[in-house]
Amino acid sequence: MYRLARTGGSVELLRRLALRAEGWAGILDPDGTVLRAVAGNTRWSGHEATGLASRAAREMTARRAGSYSLDTDGSTALLLPLAGASGDRGAVLALLAPKPLLPGLSTLLADAVMPMALSWASESVERKRRRVDLAESRGREAVLHLLMTGQLSIARQVAGALLPKLPDPVRVCVVECSGGQRDEVARICTEASGGRSWIVRCPAYARHLILIMPAGEEDGPGGPEGARTLDLAVAGLVDDCVVGVSDSVRLADTATAYQQAFHALAVARGTPGRHARFGAGQEPALLVGAVGARWADALLAPLLTHRPRRPQDPGSQELAATVASWLAFSSHATHHLKIHRNTLAARLKLIGDVLGVDLNRVADQAAVDLALRIRATPTPYRPRGGDREEAPEDLDTVLRIPGVRDWAAAQLRLLGQAGPMGEETLRTWLRCETQLRLSASELGISVPGTRKRLNRLEALLHRSLLRTPSARYDLWLAFRAVDLAA
Repeated sequence: MYRLARTGGSVELLRRLALRAEGWAGILDPDGTVLRAVAGNTRWSGHEATGLASRAAREMTARRAGSYSLDTDGSTALLLPLAGASGDRGAVLALLAPKPLLPGLSTLLADAVMPMALSWASESVERKRRRVDLAESRGREAVLHLLMTGQLSIARQVAGALLPKLPDPVRVCVVECSGGQRDEVARICTEASGGRSWIVRCPAYARHLILIMPAGEEDGPGGPEGARTLDLAVAGLVDDCVVGVSDSVRLADTATAYQQAFHALAVARGTPGRHARFGAGQEPALLVGAVGARWADALLAPLLTHRPRRPQDPGSQELAATVASWLAFSSHATHHLKIHRNTLAARLKLIGDVLGVDLNRVADQAAVDLALRIRATPTPYRPRGGDREEAPEDLDTVLRIPGVRDWAAAQLRLLGQAGPMGEETLRTWLRCETQLRLSASELGISVPGTRKRLNRLEALLHRSLLRTPSARYDLWLAFRAVDLAA
């Protein structure tokens, strides 16, 4: 019995009892709810056995008996309390067997109580530990979601119950682990950071860990070695992980830092050290000024003022969070938002109708993405009250702003190293709505050949293209701005 308890736990003990009795064995709570059960006879009706065991457990509780036996026409139920299982409200071990009872069955049940109680108590502790770990993981995931959507004050309040304190400024690090190693890599990251970094299991990608690390002055050149090289330490400690790191940003810009780290991760996959940091670059949302702010307000106004027709329908904030998550994670937004794919599809259709755009087109996706980024960026140019001016009618007006033209030229300058073929591949891919099969047909090459070209361009541009968050929106905007300037 004790050997079975060590090797197989309560399940193997119950199976041994059920087979020995040629009946049914289970663990119930005092109210008669079956917590775990095993049938040792395929001819034994599980529904009938469960009902009889539940009835016997309730009668035993009502009579406050130390043991109980219940006879029916064709079977007998034997019940004994599991000593020391008080954490489960006095769980009961039940054994049901057909008449006549086999010799020594009562003694066998009594002998099984102690190892069963120890095994069940150990499993109960493990279940509680897993629930605590899950609750903490979901709490950290919720804080990350609040930071991604710009709700900084609420994120700080929720994070107050967890450790460590949210740093500011921060660097975001995305660690890609091999299958099944995420928990072990999370432990290594915690030890390497000395408990100073926030570690979140990515809700969208099952192999990713997201680290929110302090990035004050100590992260600059000449700072303390431990703080400066945490991302390198993680890449060195785990042989098969890949690490991408963002630039140093304010805590309020965590969403931007995450996208930077994700783009750096695409570059790190092709480097020998399996590590890359995001190259410095301007954010177009910071360059659009008052014209861009008015355009973004006008484009998003129908969504931000939308009122649901029914109380159970999503409101404007929920719809804005949905489209932002979908633009960042595509189909993985279902994991990020914890909703069904049909719910996501219905919300996106509603958002497209409200905004008057086609979210199946990369052009409209890029416009909405830029508008959301402008809205999330603090800017002194946003008009107030009587100073409100007429908003530009279309995105082209925003893309003709000199600062945006310079940004676009800088984005595409690296394509010169790939020659005409690189620009043709990217333009075709964007024109085909980033569909690989259609792009391959337009280019006259195979789908794997198209994917290889895009992978090479990822390393050249230091941006992720095929995996979300993708740089396709910035590239579409850059190509459009360059074409308008020409």
